[in-house]
Amino acid sequence: DHIKELRDGVIRTGIATVVSVGACLTFYKELTTLLEAPAQAGGTMVKFVQLAPGEFFFVSVKVAIAVGLLLAFPYALFEAALYFTPALTRSERGVVGPTVLASSLLFYAGCAFAFAVLSPAALGFFLSYSEDVIESQFSIDQYFEFILSMGFATGIAFQVPVLQVLLGLLNVLKSEQLFSVWRYVVVASAVVGAILTPSTDPITQLLLSGALCGLYFAGAGALVALGR
Repeated sequence: DHIKELRDGVIRTGIATVVSVGACLTFYKELTTLLEAPAQAGGTMVKFVQLAPGEFFFVSVKVAIAVGLLLAFPYALFEAALYFTPALTRSERGVVGPTVLASSLLFYAGCAFAFAVLSPAALGFFLSYSEDVIESQFSIDQYFEFILSMGFATGIAFQVPVLQVLLGLLNVLKSEQLFSVWRYVVVASAVVGAILTPSTDPITQLLLSGALCGLYFAGAGALVALGR
């Protein structure tokens, strides 16, 4: 029975992923225009070029797969929770649903933050630095790799409050411990921001570091609200 449930869940997840990727491939032009927006946010005109025959075709397929996986991510988490829930206690089951929901929302919030704030800030810094010196032409492959890696890394980083709350509910951490090490958290956020940011500009690193600090204290505050 468990093998059948696992197989059915994997099949349903695979179908959802194929549908998501197929939709992204169908609307590849609109998706491309959308992902180009951060480079145009500062009003600077950037020309996107393909440096090899068929490069844009393969890039559009790669981007469609990546975005399709991102769209199917919450459903995959739902199927995983559905499979493991029967093995959990009643109290543990009450945690699974909110955890899956919070993890999905924070992941998408991180992707949106990267797309709307971090990527325009990073690209604006580089474009303003080279303005009036050279004409900006971006390889479409490298540009999309930059945008997608920024979004994925930020989405993962935004899971900090979920991890804090889970550890608190398991009595591994307490809110007092989290608040007592705030100085180390500020330094660690700066280091993590520098590591996760694909670009090397200080503006993007500061923005991500500030967001991580805010998420850390939000998670600690959530533990206080839960009496932990």
